Amino acid sequence: MTSAPDAPDTPPRAARYSVLHDTSYTYDGAVSLSQQVLHLTPRASPWQQTEALALDILPVPTWREDAQDAFGNPLTRLGFYAPHESLTIRSAMTVRLASRPLAQAYAGDMPWQTLRDRMAYSGHAPQEGDLQASRFLFESPHIRIKQELAAYAAPSFPPGQGVLLGAYDLMMRMFTGFIFDPQATTVSTPVMETLAARRGVCQDFAHLMIACLRSIGLPARYVSGYLLTHPPEGQPRLIGADASHAWVAVYLPGAPGGWVDLDPTNGLLPDLEHITLGWGRDFSDVSPQRGVILGGGRHEPLVAVTVTPLG
Repeated sequence: MTSAPDAPDTPPRAARYSVLHDTSYTYDGAVSLSQQVLHLTPRASPWQQTEALALDILPVPTWREDAQDAFGNPLTRLGFYAPHESLTIRSAMTVRLASRPLAQAYAGDMPWQTLRDRMAYSGHAPQEGDLQASRFLFESPHIRIKQELAAYAAPSFPPGQGVLLGAYDLMMRMFTGFIFDPQATTVSTPVMETLAARRGVCQDFAHLMIACLRSIGLPARYVSGYLLTHPPEGQPRLIGADASHAWVAVYLPGAPGGWVDLDPTNGLLPDLEHITLGWGRDFSDVSPQRGVILGGGRHEPLVAVTVTPLG
């Protein structure tokens, strides 16, 4: 078992970031119609607030609607009804983060079997928060529930183990036992292939960890956002060199907000370097951009993300 890190009570800390997320398409032919859904607006939370946000789009869409999805994430719907041969979307934001109350999260830990049994259907009225959390308990487009996944999770969850301590141990086993390899997977690689290959990217590791947690009866959700990366010592921060990131949140009713985030790609509990866009059952719910087009021929998106610390 991996030992959990110390989580002492410390004075609140804060960080501010500028984030640029640029996406561009150049089509082989004209696109006559396009509809797009964007998750490019950071989600507000007790530890995250958006100070400024600008969304620039070329060509100008025929219509635009700002709304919320089924999970409460901000989203933008776009419609393009005039022919166009390219599409450029820039999301520019300034975000302030506050340190998360990790000590309170550890203090609110509970035996994982207690939560598993509490989340199982019993015919009684669910406790506060459990009904919403139950949406993250079942299979979804990229998540499977299988005995093999429960077996992989089992060493981290012996009888009486706390939910958070078990999830932390599972995260660290993945962090030390899997290899980050951008060439190993695609956006649609099944979780069972990731488990077998022991390699992938942040999306794969998040999907696999979520699948393991759900396979033992614990609600877990997929979190989409950005991560501050650190250039090699002595080298400047490169414009556009960052990328979208993904991690996991496990349901823990006794923790502040009822959920605790974990990053299996980096083996840590997110705090002041993780910027949250939104969360859902898996990647398909909170992809930064997805849509349909009529025409256009072959095309590949060019994506550049820059996360810059502010004073």
